[in-house]
Amino acid sequence: MSEASTTATGISGRLLVMMAVSCALAVSTIYYHQPLLAQMASSFGLAPAQAGLISTLTQLGYAMGLLLIVPLADCRQPRRLATLAIATNAGALLACAAAPNFAMLCASSFVVGVTAITAQIIIPSLSSLATPATRGRVVGALLSGLSAGLLLARTVGGFLGAQGGWRSVFALAALVDVPLLIIVARSLPLATNQASIGYAGLIRSLGSLVREEPVLRLCAASGFMLFAAVSALWASLAALLAQPPYAFGPATIGLFGLVALLGIAASPGIGVLVDRLGARAMVLAGAMTLVLGMVFVAAAGHSLVWLIVGLVLIDFGNRGGLVANQSRIYALRAEARSRLNTVFMSAYFLGGAAGAAAGSYGAHRAGWIGLASVGALFAVLAAVINARTPRTADTTLAVERAGATHGPQGPRE
Repeated sequence: MSEASTTATGISGRLLVMMAVSCALAVSTIYYHQPLLAQMASSFGLAPAQAGLISTLTQLGYAMGLLLIVPLADCRQPRRLATLAIATNAGALLACAAAPNFAMLCASSFVVGVTAITAQIIIPSLSSLATPATRGRVVGALLSGLSAGLLLARTVGGFLGAQGGWRSVFALAALVDVPLLIIVARSLPLATNQASIGYAGLIRSLGSLVREEPVLRLCAASGFMLFAAVSALWASLAALLAQPPYAFGPATIGLFGLVALLGIAASPGIGVLVDRLGARAMVLAGAMTLVLGMVFVAAAGHSLVWLIVGLVLIDFGNRGGLVANQSRIYALRAEARSRLNTVFMSAYFLGGAAGAAAGSYGAHRAGWIGLASVGALFAVLAAVINARTPRTADTTLAVERAGATHGPQGPRE
């Protein structure tokens, strides 16, 4: 990133790269298991569909971590909070690797989700340093890191699972937490505008934000539906691909995560589109792209070409909706960005848990068509909810950007 670019965003290029890498490493721990579900179920003598419970509990745990831990970043140093979460996450991953039975694996997976929230501490922290006119660009760059974590987890997880079994993957994930801990401890900026509020008051304030900010409620609801659609797909994909006519193993299934490469490259551009076109239009476009992607997924039983096209569309649709919604909520209250992010991302990953359960059911009942029907329904509901978001939400973003660009001294050069 050039010096001009650094000045434009208010964040150094080196810091943005380091934090994007941190987001990638942090989020990867909740996705390593996805190409391994059929293998994990087999090791405990279970049907492949039953392993979907691991995805559901991991996503549910992540939502609980967002709800109960991330708000602390508004009144505690984000750096210290993140390092404690990473250390605990490593312990939970080791517990998964050593789990003697399926119940212990499920419990440990839940804790992995609870403590994998470092990226959601980093994103609002960096967002607060960005200029309003480029916040979408910064959020998009950090989400590129999240996408890289998805790619790393699904692809590497599937490959290593095929070579050394699923337990080795969790052990490696615990080791990956070590460089993450070092990067965050050294590089995450210290907060300077923290609120003076106790934990109980902090949690109560989440309810106040939900009551007082209708845009937050609608963004959270549409985010719930968008990620439910995505999670429905990925929680069921391994089980469907492990069955005829494909009968793929974990390594091959993990390769399907490579479709995220296109999304990673597109994320900064999506952020620019949000800045230019408005969040409301981008969320609608994202939801409709998801619906189209699910149409292709419905035909995946006949050709892998349709599945790959569907995966690409679904990744783009989810990414566009996520960047747009987060840019919209960060403009609401500068002093409560961590809590705003908590409400939004808690809803987002609760949607992931609901989608994982619903997708597993749909796939069990009607295969690819059942899965696609569930995902398309969630995406349509996201579009309907987004239509209720007031256009003034985009106006608020525009005013904030104009205020940052045209201050008392006139426009910036």
